[in-house]
Amino acid sequence: MPIWSTEIKELENLYESLGGRSPELEKELVSLINTGDENVALLYSRRCLEVMITDLCECELKKSRGTEPLKGIIDKLQKEEKVPSNIIASMHGLNTLSTFGTHPKDFDPEQVKPVLNNLLIIIKWYLGYKDPVRFSKLKAEEEKFRSGQAGVFAKIDRRLRKKTLMVISGVLFSVIITFVALTVFNVIKFNSRAEGDISIAVLPFTNPGNDTTQEYISYGLVEEILDRLCRIGNLKVISHTSSARFKNSDLSLKEIASKLGASAILEGSVQKSGNKLRITVQLIDAKTDTHLWSNKYDNVLSDIFSIYSQVAQTVARELNAVINPEEKQLIEKIPTDNLEAHEAYLKGQFFLYKSDYPYYNNLDSAFRYFEKAKDIDPEYAQAYAGICDVWAFKQQGLTVTAAEGNAKSMAAIMKAIELDSTISEVQYSLAHKRTWGLWDWEGAETAFKKSISLNPNNAIAHAVYSNLLIFIGRPEEAMEHIELALKLDPMNTFILLFYSLDLGALGKYEEAIKVFEDMARIEPGTSNAIAGRIGWALFALRRYREAFEQLKIFFSNDPELLKAIERGYTEDGWKGLLISYNEVCLKRDNWSPIDIAGNYFLLGDNDNALYWLERAFEAHDPNLPYVPSDVFWDNLRDDPRFQDLCRRMNLPYK
Repeated sequence: MPIWSTEIKELENLYESLGGRSPELEKELVSLINTGDENVALLYSRRCLEVMITDLCECELKKSRGTEPLKGIIDKLQKEEKVPSNIIASMHGLNTLSTFGTHPKDFDPEQVKPVLNNLLIIIKWYLGYKDPVRFSKLKAEEEKFRSGQAGVFAKIDRRLRKKTLMVISGVLFSVIITFVALTVFNVIKFNSRAEGDISIAVLPFTNPGNDTTQEYISYGLVEEILDRLCRIGNLKVISHTSSARFKNSDLSLKEIASKLGASAILEGSVQKSGNKLRITVQLIDAKTDTHLWSNKYDNVLSDIFSIYSQVAQTVARELNAVINPEEKQLIEKIPTDNLEAHEAYLKGQFFLYKSDYPYYNNLDSAFRYFEKAKDIDPEYAQAYAGICDVWAFKQQGLTVTAAEGNAKSMAAIMKAIELDSTISEVQYSLAHKRTWGLWDWEGAETAFKKSISLNPNNAIAHAVYSNLLIFIGRPEEAMEHIELALKLDPMNTFILLFYSLDLGALGKYEEAIKVFEDMARIEPGTSNAIAGRIGWALFALRRYREAFEQLKIFFSNDPELLKAIERGYTEDGWKGLLISYNEVCLKRDNWSPIDIAGNYFLLGDNDNALYWLERAFEAHDPNLPYVPSDVFWDNLRDDPRFQDLCRRMNLPYK
């Protein structure tokens, strides 16, 4: 039981008193109440504050909050005397302390208690502000609660557990009896676990027949089970990207779990014969290496969606993770009634994320299967989401133009949203396009928040959202989200890349270099590309000789540029390198004007630097949003031309 359990009980009572009057606040409160993790408790405390501050901004300051930091709004509420001074003090206290949870070395778990106490004070005032009559009733209920006669939320929790016990259907009666017996046994055994220690990794399922043509089934099974587990708000789910790196590993389950930061491991096997599936799963407590639960499913293929939800809900119960009614509905949701369409979709997903070199050769195969799934079932939203991802990846790989990539991916996203807007990945894709494609910061943040609310375990959404928060001047919140992403998917180089971008923008180049080195260790095949990023970070640190050595590795596949930087460095050191680099780039049509601007800036030529930044603005360069917030450009911030550029992008320049 966490040391802040008393505060949680008071929050439970407040939650019940809301009675549907503030759905957004109630949603964040449920997540806060159900967690036992101190970092997550701080995050959801902050989200509760954000909901109330946003409402006060609209009601009292008569404006939309937009992207303004919490502190700024709180200060304005204080200045205009819209909120009592004692409540302002609690708001500032909560806002300050709630940012510490992402930095465990600077954070004492006991600081959760003052955060929750401040939150209690703020919510009680807020309830009186919104509904004075109902608040007087709440005060009476609170006194009753303190005297030991309350237990409102405990009743809710019992009802939730009762509903959860009814989720398994379509399984033989004997299996149900066996499962119930195991549940009773394991619940008793799991009571000794730390309340916040609910985390799981799903390892790649084995294929006993070693039939490579059926590999997509085991891949798809893991993805679908993970997808459903991710919808459970108080369950930390390690991403498939990280857990898949331990396929056929010689490490013990305990060692794998330690590397992934998981307290439990789900593993199994799957075999297909005709239209029948045999699936075996087992759940292991990774800390004690004890067996918690196992089951075997011999079902026809048409029952596959039922199996997905059964496994996910059973695992949640075994780990004592509470599933609320909304999450249960999402878990049991069937994406398509057509099994042929679903099989095509699974094959598309398999090729989309297949890591064989060269990576982009698999995109055409993925596209064909997603198109097939969409053609078979035109209402299959996930198929359109897959098509969107293919075009986005093609654009990132420079195999299509930005105009074509944006147009086709946006068309696919909008169709997916039209069919089903409750898919986290679709909302994420929309947020990504609004950020880098449209520079629509408010719209992008709305989509990011919706993506994360639909799937709190969407590590990619947390990571990419962190970059947007850096752009709009909210670095503390950015670090919260990137740290969460790293906990959920610690070995995903895509997430590590966004972490390095956050660090670089904040001027933490040494830390960014360490992240790049981690990326190279995880995926050795990326070392050439990473050398370029390390090289430019070393340039910012003025470690020119080391930077030169890294850039030689980076340009080893570009003989013209390699020869140019070697000649330039030999003739005039680092300045000669940058001059020679720009000379080559200026002759090419497909080079980023931001690179050229950065080189001129390092050379002290601010006029040319600003000229090329302006060219980037005219071209709507997707990387330009990184410039206003990056400390690299600090010496330009007082230049009116730089300030005007930032204003036109609707981004802060200081």
